[in-house]
Amino acid sequence: HAITMGVGTILDARRIVLLAWGESKAAVVAAAVEAPPSDALPASFLQGHPQVRFLLDEAAALEVERSRLTVDLCRSREWEGR
Repeated sequence: HAITMGVGTILDARRIVLLAWGESKAAVVAAAVEAPPSDALPASFLQGHPQVRFLLDEAAALEVERSRLTVDLCRSREWEGR
């Protein structure tokens, strides 16, 4: 099963939190946060939302140079299954 949601529906949310982990996400996260909004990268439209927060690990944040958006770094943690 899958749930799909359009950008317009996402942008209608009161608050948005984007989670990204891993170095493979670094370039796209930086573009979403810093590049001008573009249809080629729908996540870039999050820049215009008044209540958006990006939660990233250090690897995903490697290419973010500056941002006027809320970008929080999360430390890696080993989880124990219980």
